[in-house]
Amino acid sequence: MTQRALDSSGEQTPGPSRPAMIDAGAELDPVHPMDLPPSAHDATGLTTAEVAERVARGEVNDVPVRSSRSVAEIVRANVFTRFNLIIGVLWVIMLFVAPIQDSLFGFVIVANTGIGIIQEWRAKKTLDSLAVIGEAKPTVRRDGKAAEVSTHEIVLGDVIELGPGDKVVVDGTVAEADSLEVDESLLTGEADPVLKRPGDPVMSGSFVVAGGGAFTATKVGREAYAAQLAEEASRFTLVHSELRSGISTILKYVTWMMVPTAIGLIISQLVVKDNNFKDSVARTVGGIVPMIPEGLVLLTSVAFAIGVVRLGRKQCLVQELPAIEGLARVDVVCLDKTGTLTEGGMDITEVRALGGSDEAYVHQVLRSLGSSDPRPNASLQAIIDAYPAGDKDGQGDKDGKGEEASWTVTDALPFSSARKYSGAAFTETDGTPSAWLLGAPDVLLADGDATLTEIEHLNEQGLRVLLLARVPSGDLDAPDAAQDAVPTALVVLEQRLRPDAAETLKYFAQQNVATKVISGDNAVSVGAVAGKLGLAGAENTLDARKMPTDPDAMATAMEQNAVFGRVTPQQKRDMVAALQSRGHTVAMTGDGVNDVLALKDADIGVSMGSGSEATRAVAQIVLLNNSFATLPSVVAEGRRVIGNITRVATLFLTKTVYSVLLAILVVCTQVEYPFLPRHLTLLSTLTIGVPAFFLALAPNKERAQPHFVRRVMRYAIPSGVIAATATFTTYLVARHHYAGPGALEAETSAATLTLFLTSMWVLAIIARPYTWWRIALVAAMGLGFLIVLVVPWLQDFFALKLVGTTMPWTAVGIAVAAAALLEFSWRVVGRRFGA
Repeated sequence: MTQRALDSSGEQTPGPSRPAMIDAGAELDPVHPMDLPPSAHDATGLTTAEVAERVARGEVNDVPVRSSRSVAEIVRANVFTRFNLIIGVLWVIMLFVAPIQDSLFGFVIVANTGIGIIQEWRAKKTLDSLAVIGEAKPTVRRDGKAAEVSTHEIVLGDVIELGPGDKVVVDGTVAEADSLEVDESLLTGEADPVLKRPGDPVMSGSFVVAGGGAFTATKVGREAYAAQLAEEASRFTLVHSELRSGISTILKYVTWMMVPTAIGLIISQLVVKDNNFKDSVARTVGGIVPMIPEGLVLLTSVAFAIGVVRLGRKQCLVQELPAIEGLARVDVVCLDKTGTLTEGGMDITEVRALGGSDEAYVHQVLRSLGSSDPRPNASLQAIIDAYPAGDKDGQGDKDGKGEEASWTVTDALPFSSARKYSGAAFTETDGTPSAWLLGAPDVLLADGDATLTEIEHLNEQGLRVLLLARVPSGDLDAPDAAQDAVPTALVVLEQRLRPDAAETLKYFAQQNVATKVISGDNAVSVGAVAGKLGLAGAENTLDARKMPTDPDAMATAMEQNAVFGRVTPQQKRDMVAALQSRGHTVAMTGDGVNDVLALKDADIGVSMGSGSEATRAVAQIVLLNNSFATLPSVVAEGRRVIGNITRVATLFLTKTVYSVLLAILVVCTQVEYPFLPRHLTLLSTLTIGVPAFFLALAPNKERAQPHFVRRVMRYAIPSGVIAATATFTTYLVARHHYAGPGALEAETSAATLTLFLTSMWVLAIIARPYTWWRIALVAAMGLGFLIVLVVPWLQDFFALKLVGTTMPWTAVGIAVAAAALLEFSWRVVGRRFGA
């Protein structure tokens, strides 16, 4: 299992897993655990037989893993909707009182619902498969071995190992602790890490920020403290989205308008007008059905589902669907440097002895420090690679007992993001005690120290510098442990830049998304790295230790600078909050435990797949391929979804507005409703249904704008009013023009022509800016209607037949006037409110 470890400069980077208490797969003494005292039993864990007994008793961590909705839930959510109920009742009525062509709207709804179910099922499969890939696998001890198991395989009494970045997956009691610090902020709100000792309780949902250890599971499954919260928070959902809540608001308004209008229409057609009963019912249903924007909810779900599938192919796990939309609204991206702009690995370029220190002795100290830490981070791993145990100054160790074998570790201090250094104490070969710290030079040295000037020049080159300092033997964990540190050597490390980072930063700049690099490393060094990658404003660096604490002043500093160094985990959280206070939508990327608080509070949290379990748990988006370059794809997908749904929502709501207004006009004038259901099914399919599907899936790079409902309604209301007015005008003119048998069908045909042409112009406006396929789409819809008008059997099927030339051309003329009014109204709205 790849662990995450904080390096000595404040960043968190990937390091190989080396459990503190027991190596994975290592054999222990074959003593039966139940014959041992509790401490020894903890060392070996449960036996296979004991695990089987607990599973049989149901003492297993059976909390469902993060998953999408079940197939039953998907079917239920797509079938049992308020509008499907209304349409279903109307459909059944039409099947009994009218020809099959007047019941086509019901078959369309069945097809749409089927498409929605299939698309969400595909998204479910994608999400579930990605969730398995990204699932954390804790290390437990069984039969004297350490092995990785799935979270749901943990049983009561299991001994689970912990290291930096590991999430506590069930409740338990600490069995072993090596400077174990646990952050419980996600549960208690308390930001300060808690030092844990054997016997102390640990709660599920907390995570390790420093040190290592092991704990015994005392509560598993739904009894665990955070189980219910975790299950609910990790559920695949479409809620908490401005787009979804906006559509719900629209549907609520539509219901309010639809109910009284439909009642009036029913009374008008069935009571006031003395028509044929079946024909009256058909025309009443024809007036009610188009009021319902039934395809809007479906199309939104389909667009989100297809977004999940598309991103899944790029190894991007979207843990909450609104994250796709949220990232489209982001205008500030806060990046963690290590693991995001740079790759995890580092190389030592130089070890520079200070104050006349002996180089061979310095190398021995570094070699011993590397051997003292069972969980080396990236910085220490680079030191281990350069000075491996058993290798004296690169010459190897012939007898297998190098000089370092005589250096005995007497104390060890794991790295903490609060301290920004680690350390160890030794008894050297000749019995001399010595204690050493390795970490951030500007933390270990006093301000004004001459060594800092030398370090500054190295930082300006984008190099990472660690200081090896000797301290008096004593308590390494004391707050003033670094007070009398004597600089001994500089360890200069070179970070590997991600090859795709520069292009990704360029993309965000082109999209007017501000990029802020927030790092625990030295600000000048981080700025140099950002500068190499072409980050605009990389020269504007700020040491976070000089950051104002006032939220407003902090927000100003955040807006004026692009690179921040020596940032503590709590400061990262405060920085995100400061930006949000200025109205910014903030995305935070990270992979280490020092990023968890900020990831949780950001509008969108993005974690690397190789990140710590804690970061993956709180992030809405996990980049399983660890590639920062995937982010533009997520942004583009979000913009495609929200921009296109805003466009097509205007189409659907225009239909709702003109349907309601037509019904009101019919009630007020006491005339027959001009349309049968078949007419509006044909119009809806050609001017809304088919084109909306293609437009909703088209590329769209516009940054998402707020106030979805207002933006849609300010276009839909005037468009609907113009369409209804033009259509009813044509209908009234036709009523005076035609007389005798077949007059109503001729009047309906003329009104249908006007409504189709007006609706087509709305579609033509929404399809802009034109591309070849958009023009072809609009033309194809027009051609479809023309075919219906000229093919005899289609004329009969849809009851559409233009009679004479005067009235059809009048209908066209009225539609042209309506198109001119549409253009004028859209331009006025665009100038007044913005596009």
